[in-house]
Amino acid sequence: MSKLNEYNVAGPRRDFIGYGRKGLQVKWPYDARVVLNIAINYEEGSEQMKSLGDNENETFVEFNPLMPNHMRDIAVESVFEYGSRVGIWRLQRLFDELNIPVTIFGCAVALERNLEVANWIKERGHDVCVHGWRWEKSWNLPREEEKERIRLAYDSIKQTCGVATVGWYSRYGPSVNTRELLVEHGGFLYDSDAYNDELPYYEKVRGKQHLVVPYNQTLNDGKFVRPQGFGSATDFLDTLKRAFDYLWNEGETHPKMMTIGLHPRIIGQPYRISALKEFLQYVLQKESVWIAKRLEIAEFWKQQYKTD
Repeated sequence: MSKLNEYNVAGPRRDFIGYGRKGLQVKWPYDARVVLNIAINYEEGSEQMKSLGDNENETFVEFNPLMPNHMRDIAVESVFEYGSRVGIWRLQRLFDELNIPVTIFGCAVALERNLEVANWIKERGHDVCVHGWRWEKSWNLPREEEKERIRLAYDSIKQTCGVATVGWYSRYGPSVNTRELLVEHGGFLYDSDAYNDELPYYEKVRGKQHLVVPYNQTLNDGKFVRPQGFGSATDFLDTLKRAFDYLWNEGETHPKMMTIGLHPRIIGQPYRISALKEFLQYVLQKESVWIAKRLEIAEFWKQQYKTD
């Protein structure tokens, strides 16, 4: 066997093995075959836009933006406003109606700009996983500036939502410093800056065992506005049901976690949310399913799968 090259690089180590061939036969609460987590990415009002003092405008919307970065793009601004004015409340009514707990991937500035959303989170007992001080590219920030943004985000959400959040999820991906900075901060139980598993796992960071609760981009409404993504609500529904059914059958011996990522400005459109509602009604008819907040998953893992 040839000798593999090892590179000394900054940031998290790479692990190609995980739980291996045998996997980990988890005993979830309620003997669940599938743990379902709904994650709402609440970014509206914290995005990168000229009108908010930034050097660039966002492009993650329904259409191809035409404005150059040196000009305000009022059209794109209005798409984000749709999420905070309409989309989030359509989601609120759906989850309240079905009595489903959710996790808010919340940008601190976005919640500051719409305290009614923060109040809904408090009233319903949903949990918040910090999605940055703003919806920004943390890998562009110097280490000390990123450290300060983490502190600002943590303190801000503690004030707006009335509870200290213990989870972190970066925009797209972390910097090479993010995980170390979260451990240095000391207020975070876990992060979700990984897409490499369907179960939580531990990473050793600064001599401490740090929990990672992986996220998922496959079951994400962002694919409605990306090339070669969902062409219709029917595509979205079919994808969700197929994933859930396969995990539920597999869960007889190897239970896993399923995460659905949502954005109010995207899923909040009526024809799209109709597919989400149909899927959730389908899930609620099944046995051996735990619909859980991300915090509940992290706390369960810390309690049942402790490390030395």
